[in-house]
Amino acid sequence: MTFLCFSRKIVHFRLENNKKLLQSLIAELETPMDRLEAISIFVAVVDCGSLAGAARKLGLSPASVTRAVAQLENTTGERLLERTTRRFAMTEAGERHVSTYRSVLEELARLDSRTQDMDISGNVVITAPELFGRMKVMPVVESFLTAHPRVQVRVLFLNRIVDLVGEGVDIAVRLADLPDSSMSAVKVGEVRRLTCAAPSYLAEHPMPGRPADLANHWCIGLNEAGAQELWPYRESATARRVRSLRVTCRIALNSAGAAIEAAEHGMGIVRPLSYQVERQIADGTLVTLLPEYEPDPMPVHLVFQPRRFEGGALRTFIDFAVPILRKSVAAQSLLR
Repeated sequence: MTFLCFSRKIVHFRLENNKKLLQSLIAELETPMDRLEAISIFVAVVDCGSLAGAARKLGLSPASVTRAVAQLENTTGERLLERTTRRFAMTEAGERHVSTYRSVLEELARLDSRTQDMDISGNVVITAPELFGRMKVMPVVESFLTAHPRVQVRVLFLNRIVDLVGEGVDIAVRLADLPDSSMSAVKVGEVRRLTCAAPSYLAEHPMPGRPADLANHWCIGLNEAGAQELWPYRESATARRVRSLRVTCRIALNSAGAAIEAAEHGMGIVRPLSYQVERQIADGTLVTLLPEYEPDPMPVHLVFQPRRFEGGALRTFIDFAVPILRKSVAAQSLLR
């Protein structure tokens, strides 16, 4: 049978967890389980539009459905349905009760889901680029651990490609187009490659109108190798083709956070990813330059080993994280 079945123990547990609505409906009954089954059947009758339809949906005999509705009417002391040979019409009392019964069943389903969540256990190892991990992944991890207290999570902030199998990692956040591989992936959004500077810098230097103008500006690099970088831009504001512009950097740093801070202090023009400067763009600490020359955004994926995905903590984390990350990543993609 597909109607909701709950043991006396679970019902008693849930009644004691602040569910006054359930208490008022079933506390007076000697057999609350029969009442819950009758409620489920009555709601199915309303949804299906007939007693026979509800019987087919639930895999019950029509007589069983009729008895359950009669039991509910006997318990409430009110007639809920006006029956005909083929159809029924809900009485005023039936209209009044059905919304309450739906609330009862929905609340029990939510509580049952939470109870199942509490039973999930295991370990999840996640890797992400440092700033993305701190800004986007950690809020998800915090919420996940609250919802699943028996799961342990290990987060590695690594600004490099990680071998999931060789390094024992379950999930990797990848900010790039993915090569063909045996790994599974879920796309959670895109990040843009921005060009930014502080208002204080632009007050003393002319606004660049095209990428070639950066040759006359102080640029902030993000590398350890030297003072030059390749910054990709569209060939023109209307072109799709992208070319890499060789930029001479006045200062080069090996930390994206440090490079962004240098730009905030007016030390030059920086090339961050959009999520890295979400706050700065919003509060005006940095402004975007050359937006019409931006290359296509980079996709953001959660990559994982498919054989580890079935069931357990890993699947639960991915199911939990994907909608939250999609919403979070979508917000920063709208920066202007």
